Amino acid sequence: MRIAFYDFDGTLVSSNIVTRYAFLLQRMPSRARALWKGVRLISSVPTYLLLNHFSRRLFNEVFFREYRGLERGWLEQQAEAILAGVVLPSVYPGARDLVEEDRRQGFRTVLVTGELDFALGPVVRYFGFDGLLCNKLAYRNGKATGAVSAPLLAEEGKVKAMAEESRRRRAALKEAKAYSDSFSDLPMLEAVGRPAAVNPDARLRRAARERGWPILELKSPRGRSGAERNSHVHVS
Repeated sequence: MRIAFYDFDGTLVSSNIVTRYAFLLQRMPSRARALWKGVRLISSVPTYLLLNHFSRRLFNEVFFREYRGLERGWLEQQAEAILAGVVLPSVYPGARDLVEEDRRQGFRTVLVTGELDFALGPVVRYFGFDGLLCNKLAYRNGKATGAVSAPLLAEEGKVKAMAEESRRRRAALKEAKAYSDSFSDLPMLEAVGRPAAVNPDARLRRAARERGWPILELKSPRGRSGAERNSHVHVS
């Protein structure tokens, strides 16, 4: 068996955990509470940007505290709305084609994301992923604690989860594919035999060029087709 691992935010979609959380705030039953959380979110943006630049893991740990006190049942009920209202409008034109092509080649397709589990069921169904590795929100008495159940998926945490998935499936990481847009996922890309930088940020683009990795642009069908021609060993 061969596995293809996909990052989500920035790789397959332009939305991210912050925009999806902001969408949830608009749907909260209590307008007063939504306003309070919205003001706190906006005031925290500079801090989150700084954290994300230096450590995606630390950013996730801090940002998920925003979920503290939200009811599990209500969050799980929002999954379809998140798909329709945030995810689908942000899917890159070449994203589903990439996943479908890997599936056609016989790869087991696995989403590897720092997003929380309650939001991802419809996403997995839409893309047709065979597996999901993600963060899981912790709850106490039916309400989110703001913590994530260990292990937290970010940076090296993604690599450990991918290695465990490969062991379960009796697959070799050296034969696997991996796709990401972010320099924070450099360990994820370096762990496999067939990495590709997708819509990469400046640091990942530079690293990909230094290592001779293919660089894919999924933001337009034309951009993706050009990338395929230049890196057919990894994509086609």
